[in-house]
Parts: sequence; structure tokens; C-alpha cells
Amino acid sequence: MSAPSSIALILMTFGGLFLLGLVADLVGRHTPLPRVTLLLLTGFVVGPGVLDWLPTFTVAWFPVLTEIALAMIGFLLGQNLTRHRFEQLGRSVLAMSISEVIVTALLVFNGLWLIGVPLEVALLLAGIAPATAPAAIVDVVHEYRARGRFTDTLLGITAIDDAWGLLLFAVLLASAQALTGQGDVGVALLHGLYDVGGAVLLGIALGLPMAAITGRIRPGEPSQAEALGLVLVCAGLAEWLGVSYILSAIVLGAIVANLAHHHQRPFRAIEGIEWPFLILFFLLAGAALHVDVLADAGWVMFAYIMLRVAGRLVGIQLGGRINGTERRIRQWMGLALLPQAGVAIGMALIAAQRFPEIGDAVLPVILASTVIFELVGPVATRWALSRVGDIRAG
Repeated sequence: MSAPSSIALILMTFGGLFLLGLVADLVGRHTPLPRVTLLLLTGFVVGPGVLDWLPTFTVAWFPVLTEIALAMIGFLLGQNLTRHRFEQLGRSVLAMSISEVIVTALLVFNGLWLIGVPLEVALLLAGIAPATAPAAIVDVVHEYRARGRFTDTLLGITAIDDAWGLLLFAVLLASAQALTGQGDVGVALLHGLYDVGGAVLLGIALGLPMAAITGRIRPGEPSQAEALGLVLVCAGLAEWLGVSYILSAIVLGAIVANLAHHHQRPFRAIEGIEWPFLILFFLLAGAALHVDVLADAGWVMFAYIMLRVAGRLVGIQLGGRINGTERRIRQWMGLALLPQAGVAIGMALIAAQRFPEIGDAVLPVILASTVIFELVGPVATRWALSRVGDIRAG
């Protein structure tokens, strides 16, 4: 029998990956491990790190699947940024998110600098540390059907975390450039503002017409086509314009959630089709994990991980206390926000491009810590949701 054609190989590969997602979902119901962690582990096993079963074309498809999956997640997160939610949780979400981002960056910077890490490397790692993995957090919430004030606050913080993180990263990147005398600091700051501001403007520009037509389209397949079409157009334009596609999708969702009649329709439509894309995203993300980078990262990685965890916990506690947030929320929120993945890696790549001579000091730390945070983070999120009672039996 001859070797399968490229079309046959593509069909069999994606069919097999979807079935692996089904198995991970079923196993996750009977173990303490979230399906996200199971999918990442499965992807690692079938990937080049162990069995090397995946065809080479999956490497080229991974960036596209990543943008599709994260754009959907961003859009779904946007529905948590409504006037009603902010009236209930706004001050708490803002206080804890801002505090968590600032404290995490400060602890990582000072801790790494005190143990002898070069100043510019410490600044860059501090700028990356606040980044979160929204896909992992959102999927844990959906998998266990978590409901409650803690969950609402968690999703609210996750929705705006990367906006603060991108701004802080731009400032610290510019500071590192000033220290090393490389490039124009003002240009670096303007680039960061363009990334965030451009994403917000793009989300508004597409969100206003989407909000106007949502109520005029029948529910079901028409709503699904409208939602998926505009979310993908938003992600594509963001990629073309060089702005954050996650943030632009979040703003798109927020505009629709606040202004549209029957605004639940597009969100329900995306929720109905997101899981197959997330299966592919998490499996291929697992296949991209390289355990050998753990050895290359050395002791700096362990210091970075401990300092980032401490920053999450202390920052949330501080912001929660200042705002008077109830104890059970601020006690477990930092743990729920541990996942870190694609956004952090993107920041590390930007840092490596701007500072080629220290890229070898930054990239291994972020890549290695991502392995830890992506595998352990979803478990921590599930544990936190369970401890506050937002995951109910049955």
C-alpha cells in the first residue's frame, strides 16, 4: 500500500487530535487534572519531545490556530466587562489587577537583581512576569461550569490583565533600552501605546457595527456566522496592523455585551464552536513544549517562578485589602491566576529581537517557566475555584 496523500494525512491527523481531545475530556471528569493539563501532556507525548507522531505541517498551522483560539477566548472574556458587572465588581477587579501586575513586576525585578541577575535582564523578566494565559483559565471555568462572585472576579481580572501587562512591558522595555543605550526610548514607549491603543480602537471600530446588527440576525446558524466572521476579521486586522489581537477581541466582546440587543447570541454561538479549536491549540501547544529548556534556564528560572508566584499572591492580597474585597476572594485569587503561556512567550521574543546579546538569558527562562506554569497553572486554578465553592458537584 502506498503512503497516504497529504490530504489524507491532514484529515487523519485532525481527526485523531479531536479524538484525543475527547479522551482528555472524559479522563478529566474522573481525575483532579483539568482537561487543559491533560491536553498539554498528551500533546507533549505525541510531539517531537517523545513519540514524534505529529506531521510537520502542524508546526506551520500552529500560529494560525493559536490566533483563532485566543481571539475566541478574548471575545468571550469581553462579555465580563459590562456596566452591570463593573457596578458589582469593578473596583475590586481594578484594584486587584493593577496591584497584582505592579507587585509581581516589582518582586521579580528586585528579587532577580538582588541575586545577581544583570539589571536589563531583570527589567525584561519583570515586564513579562505579569502576563497571564487567558485560554487556560477560561477553559477551566467552562469545563467545571464554575459560577459565583469569585469566578466573575477572576474572569474580569483575566480580561484586563494583559492590557496592564502590555503597558508595563512597554515601559520596562524602554527602560532597558535606556540603560543599554540601544534605540530610542520614546519610540519604544510609543510602540507599546500603539499596541494597546490600536487594539482598543480596532475593537471599538468593529464592535459598534457588530452590536448594531446582532439583534437583527436570527439566532442559530446566522448568528454563528456573524460572530465567527467578525471575531476572525478582528484577529486578522489586529495581526495586519501589528496590535494585540487578544486585547482587540476583548474590546470587541465588551462593546457587544454593553450595546447589543440580544447580546448573548454571539457569545453563545462562539461557545458552541470554540472547543474543537481549543483542542487543537492545547495539543499543539503541548507538542511545542521542550523539557530540555529546563536545564538551559538554570537557577534563574526557579527564582523567576518563585518570585512570580509570590507577586501574584501578595499583589492580589494587597489590592484586595485596599479595596475591602472579601477575604475568601483575595485569599485564593492569586493561585487562580498562575497560568502563563503565549503572551509571555511573545513578549520574550520581542525582548530577544531588541536585545540579541541578552536574548539567550531571557528566552530560556520564559520558555522553561511556561512549561511549569502551563502544566501546573490550570490545576491551581481548579483548586482555587473548588476551595471557594464555585465548582459544584454534578
